[in-house]
Amino acid sequence: MRTDGELERIDILDLGFPIGLEAEIGDFIAHQEVRLNPGDLVVLYTDGITEAFDIHHQQYGLERLCKLVQSHRHLSAAEIRQIVIDDVRCHMGAQKVFDDITLVVLKQK
Repeated sequence: MRTDGELERIDILDLGFPIGLEAEIGDFIAHQEVRLNPGDLVVLYTDGITEAFDIHHQQYGLERLCKLVQSHRHLSAAEIRQIVIDDVRCHMGAQKVFDDITLVVLKQK
């Protein structure tokens, strides 16, 4: 997420391999450089965030995550992380967690 609200999605499917499935993963790893300007955000998440279901079997979704981060991009990384986690929990309500929920938010100084 750029400071001006522009969203850049980087598909990391070809940049790595799920941890623990193969002993040697050197052949599966690639890299990509992204230049960050002051105020830009990086949000890394597992599918436990975007695929979190509510009681009506509705997924949280990538669009909701992007809109939430975009609307709070002026806040600190820690504040954005907490807002997203709280929103995912609110979405899920009493529904059980079926997948890991991992979220990392970085903000360039």
